[in-house]
Amino acid sequence: MNSAEAPATAPAPATAPATAPATTGLKIRRMGVFLGAEVTGLDLAQPLAAPQVDALRLAHAEHGVLVFPDQKIVAEDLKRFGRYFGTLSVHPFSTNAADSPELIVYDNKEGNPPAPTDIWHTDETFREAPPMGTALCSKVIPAVGGDTAFVSMSAVYEGLSDRWQRFLCGLEAIHDFKPFRSLFPNDRDGIQKMRHYEDIYPAVTHPLVTVHPITGKKVLFVNPQFTLCIKGMAEDESRMILDFLFRRTQIHEYQYRHHWQPDMLVFWDNRCTQHSALHDYYPQRRLMERVTIAGTRPVSADPPADPKDLRRYLMPPLAEFRARGQAVKRQLDT
Repeated sequence: MNSAEAPATAPAPATAPATAPATTGLKIRRMGVFLGAEVTGLDLAQPLAAPQVDALRLAHAEHGVLVFPDQKIVAEDLKRFGRYFGTLSVHPFSTNAADSPELIVYDNKEGNPPAPTDIWHTDETFREAPPMGTALCSKVIPAVGGDTAFVSMSAVYEGLSDRWQRFLCGLEAIHDFKPFRSLFPNDRDGIQKMRHYEDIYPAVTHPLVTVHPITGKKVLFVNPQFTLCIKGMAEDESRMILDFLFRRTQIHEYQYRHHWQPDMLVFWDNRCTQHSALHDYYPQRRLMERVTIAGTRPVSADPPADPKDLRRYLMPPLAEFRARGQAVKRQLDT
């Protein structure tokens, strides 16, 4: 069985260089054991050639997080970079630029504290098709603090015992936009607006264990910000399992902690990573620009589990008889 603390086989050491094909002009240097790589040799203020984009697409999947230092780019350059990898999406609850809704501007400072992004999460898993990647560019950074922590969720999965891996494959989880519900005031207008977004983004089901479309690696796909429960499982069992899995992201060996410098772009793979933006810099200013690339529905590593295997009842649930039309009529049925 694999070790409970680290995968049986680790990738190359963090000091081992990784290079892209010579024709691309890219140089890729691994920065973390399980994720993170620095990319140099490119000027993102200029258009990229097709071979360069292809090399970046593969490196993005392999390393999970790509860091591009010394990139003096404007918002249009950032958007062009994102479009190399897919269609830019619009975040429904974020601080979008008025004239460019696909561009998110984070201008956090005294009087404008950051949103709750310091919780481990994968971006927007409340969507039926969560984004494949996110590109974030630093404009103003605090003198101290403001790092972003990343964790490899394929490494977290590989670190589980074989029996845990077999148990989790085929399970499904319910995801919801729960952290953004606090944006709506508890009055008639706020409740109506929240119901409007509930219609657009109803709770969605994703596999607990997915398969990365490029690397083929299995990935643990749950996060404490958006994952509510395991579908079809008793609440206490679901909570126990999710709490255990959420704690696995806290193992330091699976993480890469990024220290920002001015004019730096970081491009991470939402299909295999989680991240947490530290709030230790407030009330210093931290100005960032971001674009998000639309993705596809996560693919399960195994067929869905049989609901009969997930829950045992002391008596049949009332909903079963309601479905058959046998239950006594209630006031809500009128």
